[in-house]
Amino acid sequence: MLGIHEIWLFILAGIVLNITPGPDTVYVIGRSMQMGWRGGAAAALGISCGCFFHVAGAAIGLSALLMASSTAFSLVKLVGAAYLIVTGLQMLWARPVLATAIDEPARSSLRLVFLQGVFTNALNPKVALFFLAFLPQFVAADSAHKPLAFLTLGLIFISTGTLWCLVLAAFAAKAAHRLRSSEGAIAWVNRALGGLFIYLGIRVAMLETR
Repeated sequence: MLGIHEIWLFILAGIVLNITPGPDTVYVIGRSMQMGWRGGAAAALGISCGCFFHVAGAAIGLSALLMASSTAFSLVKLVGAAYLIVTGLQMLWARPVLATAIDEPARSSLRLVFLQGVFTNALNPKVALFFLAFLPQFVAADSAHKPLAFLTLGLIFISTGTLWCLVLAAFAAKAAHRLRSSEGAIAWVNRALGGLFIYLGIRVAMLETR
């Protein structure tokens, strides 16, 4: 149906990719340590929404356009890199917030965490190129419904990734409850997240079209 083949292999490969530690994993765990499960969940949902932009882009051909146009690629790359680096610097300078103040995170804080997750993925052209390379492998070349097939596969990938990140958030929040009572520990979490965002920003800035 829809020209999708070997969907079992796609699901298995997607799960392996989802559980492989990476920047998204670090971001979810870090936010869970800072803000508890709700903070980690907001980060996970933001990351998933950011991925959806690229899935939709692959479905309608925007990712192909991004890879083909050096100007469009460079523009997205520079905007994304600047956003990541500025966000990283803000995290480095952030004052530690103890558990007594974050057991019930404010909606504004959760919204910020969610949006950071969205923009971290949505403004990263590397994620767009990943979906463009990964999804077509499981869709027949002569399929008459390629956009819908890409969208279906992308939603499956995002769903398994979201579930995994929510599980990570729950475990990380529970394990880090005592750490969140330590101002020094929270300061190190802020530094780790800030360093991660700056590192990602530099990597994005150095990306080149193929």
